Amino acid sequence: QVQLVESGGGLVQTGGSLRLSCTASGRTMDSYVLGWFRQDPGKEREFVAELDWNGGYTYYSDSVKGRFIISRDSAKNTVYLQMNSLKPEDTAVYYCSGRLSYGLYVTNPDEWSYWGQGTQVTVSS
Repeated sequence: QVQLVESGGGLVQTGGSLRLSCTASGRTMDSYVLGWFRQDPGKEREFVAELDWNGGYTYYSDSVKGRFIISRDSAKNTVYLQMNSLKPEDTAVYYCSGRLSYGLYVTNPDEWSYWGQGTQVTVSS
């Protein structure tokens, strides 16, 4: 079992930056992919980015590519999502998620096994 705990959400103005953190526990992360999804009320959960813990490969949705950066600190078992040039449409609850590393660029949330509690990000215009 993998436990995920997020932090770092908040309120920011358009064009600003935020960094989300997600600390994993319960398993060695070498066989896992950690990622971020987001969800607005009434909408489906949307893939944002993922990072393969062992190889360090990263993938992003087109909507955040070039603005968001996913990275990890192996010593802290923590994955980060650095969000730059934020837009009002980035407003959502952001969820950290984990899955076994059986493939890359898995955007369907049903194929992810572990979830954090979510953290709210609000971008004001």
